[in-house]
This record gives sequence, structure tokens and C-alpha cells, in this order.
Amino acid sequence: MKTIMRMMDHLYWADGRIMDALEASHTKDAELLKLVRHVAVAEQVWLSRLQGKSSIQYWLWEEAEDLTAVRRLFEANAEQYRSYVQELEESALDRMVDYTTQSGIPFLTSVRDILLQVLLHGQYHRGQINRALRMEGAEPAPVDYITFVRL
Repeated sequence: MKTIMRMMDHLYWADGRIMDALEASHTKDAELLKLVRHVAVAEQVWLSRLQGKSSIQYWLWEEAEDLTAVRRLFEANAEQYRSYVQELEESALDRMVDYTTQSGIPFLTSVRDILLQVLLHGQYHRGQINRALRMEGAEPAPVDYITFVRL
């Protein structure tokens, strides 16, 4: 549990760093903004599933209106995940969560695997965002875990 909590702290930090880099770049790339919004919304989707709620109301690939709204999503996600994880018992990590994907396909996945999905999915897309920033001539955000632990 301690490792998952530490990795979640990295997630919150990395989400903030990637937002800082996007804001500093002043990018207008609609696909890049859509991608960062996707990361924030995907975090919401998985949290709703962990809480036993429907995730059907979330649109994963919608245009981002502005970065301020996306930052607020990340901040709300961090607050809600902190609360969820702090109340989570070690034994609950293997509890199976019954949910339906946005395509209507039913699945059963452990809490542990869902949390790992959230952690790894965001890291994957932050890499894509950093690559796009570099291609635009902007400064990418160092979001590696080791950078986080060295602070």
C-alpha cells in the first residue's frame, strides 16, 4: 500500500508539472490539449468505477476548452484519489470491481490493477505530451519518478 500511495503522489506531482509545461508553451495545438484533457478525464472515469458509480457520463476524447479547466480537473482528481486511497485497506486491493466500459463491455478488475492502470496510463500520455512540446520547440516537463523522489 505504501508503494501505491507514493506512486499516487508522483501522479499528482506529474500532472501538475505537465500542466505547467503546457501553460508555459502557450500551445494552441487542439490535439495536444485534447490529450491532456483525456488524461484528466480518464482519472475521473477510473475513480467513478472504483466508487461503484457509472462512468458513462464522461467523454474521454472531447476538445479541451482551456487549460484552466483541465488543471481544475486534475486538482479535483488528486483530492478525491487522496481521500479514496487513504481510506483503502491493504486487503481491499484485491477486491474485484465490476464495471462496464464506455463501449458497454462488462469487466471485473481488482482495485490494485485499476490503480496501476491510472498510474501507468497517465505516464504514457505525459510522454506523448512532452514529445509534442519538444517538437513545437517548447520545454518538456521532467516527470520521471526519479526526478520526483530527488526533490
